[in-house]
Amino acid sequence: MKRRLSIVLALVLIACLTLPFAGCTGEKGTYTVGICQLVQHEALDAATKGFRDALTEKLGDKVAFSEQNASGDSANCVTICTQFVTSGVDLIMANATPALQAASAATATIPIIGTSVTDYGTALDISDWNGASGKNISGTSDLAPLNGQAAMLHELFPDAKTVGILYCSAEANSKYQATEITKSFKEFGYTVKDFTFSDSNDVAAVTQSACDACDVLYIPTDNTAAHSAEAINNVASGAKTPIIAGEEGICRKCGVATLSISYYDIGYAAGEMAYEILVNKADVSTMAVRFAPKFTKEYNKDLCQLYGITVPSDYVAIAD
Repeated sequence: MKRRLSIVLALVLIACLTLPFAGCTGEKGTYTVGICQLVQHEALDAATKGFRDALTEKLGDKVAFSEQNASGDSANCVTICTQFVTSGVDLIMANATPALQAASAATATIPIIGTSVTDYGTALDISDWNGASGKNISGTSDLAPLNGQAAMLHELFPDAKTVGILYCSAEANSKYQATEITKSFKEFGYTVKDFTFSDSNDVAAVTQSACDACDVLYIPTDNTAAHSAEAINNVASGAKTPIIAGEEGICRKCGVATLSISYYDIGYAAGEMAYEILVNKADVSTMAVRFAPKFTKEYNKDLCQLYGITVPSDYVAIAD
């Protein structure tokens, strides 16, 4: 009998060591956080780092992370978030819209903090969005002023006739940005055409079509475009078609200029929100989504030189 009891205790101990997120570590004041990041690229990586830095600075070794990357596949986000729920994490950080949508579908009780999400109303299909979700979700937005980005394009390319908007049709927030910025482009007198790809496999072909039809392109904060930015640049630079980008990471690889936020900063703010929830028991359902505190006009020195573009003095060069 004693031998059987010892075996059972040993198995319980092994389970606790191998499944640290299943509740076995339960020490008071310690927290487990699952991070689901849609894909690896500069912007999302910076947001995840900011999030981890904020919580680690405040909690030290009292917080443990299970960080998972979905490799650009929304189905993988579903699997990851389901595993987080099964293992009983204290909070889920969802980095990018498909990750947020997967987390929302996986649990209605575990707090979810999103980041790198453009419009939460669109992402969560809430038609009467008022700034707070009313459920277990809040977070930070990566939306920079779309009218400001349109004004930047007009400032640099006042004589252009046709603007092409290049984005992934599978990303709801990209569609939202395209719809909204089209209004501003039309106010400047541009003809606007949408060019959409379904995944990274047809990025090059769609980019070529856009370059053939347009004087200048605009790419919103689109994860598939960010992941495929070098392929986009190969086509656009060969066609001598300049691109205004929605964020710094895309601009660094294929754009001439951007009105950008700091993804590290919005990730850090998301981490601060997570701390408020975990430690101070803030009600996530009433927490308003937060936005970047500042925006910066930035330019890509190499591509501006390639296209012969002279930028105004209030633009800052993107660091190498």
